Amino acid sequence: MTRIYKHRLFWPLVALAALLLGCTIKRPDILGITVLDGHLFGAPIDILRNSSPLLLVSLGMTLVIATRGIDLSVGAIVAISGAVALTFIASSDNPGSVGTALGAIVVALGLCLVLGSFNGMLVANFGIQPIIATLILMTAGRGVAMLITNGQITTVTSAPFATLASGFLLGLPVAAIIAYGVYLVVAVLVRRTALGMLLEAVGINPEASRLAGVKSKTLIFTVYALCGVLSGLAGLIFAANTMAADANNAGLFIELDAILAVVIGGTSLAGGKFNLSGTLVGVLIITTLSLTVTVLGVSPLVTSLFKAIVVIAVTLMMSTRLRAMLAGLRERRRYQEVNA
Repeated sequence: MTRIYKHRLFWPLVALAALLLGCTIKRPDILGITVLDGHLFGAPIDILRNSSPLLLVSLGMTLVIATRGIDLSVGAIVAISGAVALTFIASSDNPGSVGTALGAIVVALGLCLVLGSFNGMLVANFGIQPIIATLILMTAGRGVAMLITNGQITTVTSAPFATLASGFLLGLPVAAIIAYGVYLVVAVLVRRTALGMLLEAVGINPEASRLAGVKSKTLIFTVYALCGVLSGLAGLIFAANTMAADANNAGLFIELDAILAVVIGGTSLAGGKFNLSGTLVGVLIITTLSLTVTVLGVSPLVTSLFKAIVVIAVTLMMSTRLRAMLAGLRERRRYQEVNA
């Protein structure tokens, strides 16, 4: 029992269960799943679908943080991706064709790969601190998205492209299949190959890793490029959900939610050891928080405060120093009782 209690995912899972329990108490049927026209519907399915963009961004953020870095530009890349894709579709002679939708996806992800590579070049090749290197694109990115859309909210009608967010495959949302499929692929790559160990080695000590023969610069460059692509994919899902490219609001503050998800999952911002399963739990906690706020009738004006309280509670419960202090207090009280 003590071993379970000390596991890094114990308190995040407890927090997730508490949020779901609060929803269930307020609405007993909230976790029910129904089948309509062969598709699954219900709050759990909504959580999977709504968590998809954040999961994609958080995956990239986890790998970047593992190398002792951080990427503040993911929100801007999300906005650029949606702007490029919908502008491409809007300028096409046949917006509703599958070929146009695929072309928009390829062009958007290609540009996001370039943007992520730009971040990686600044960090790996020029030695610029990650928070400064990615702050450049974070600041300029939304301006780029505004230039692409001419300062307007671009709207299009394209059923194939909308499938990314609203479509179903085998009864499950396409967005969830994409995001959780990517999660499984990344998890296999970093935990069933030497890649994960190399990333952790770079995060713990980049110079020692380089001297040991690890291509630190290549790995750092690659994770930033991958983070750009994953953020671009998240941007496509955002854009497909509304079929509108809003450069000002698309992916706004998603970089903060991604960092929170990574931290809640037990990955240290100092780099080194990382936990993809913890990141997944962190993403589900943040997404479920939005559902809980709605179900409990919490005012949207205090949603951020509610989220902050939950995050603080989870991180405090995970703190090894706090647990050591509490254990010390219990031992002192037991000693006083024995000698009383």
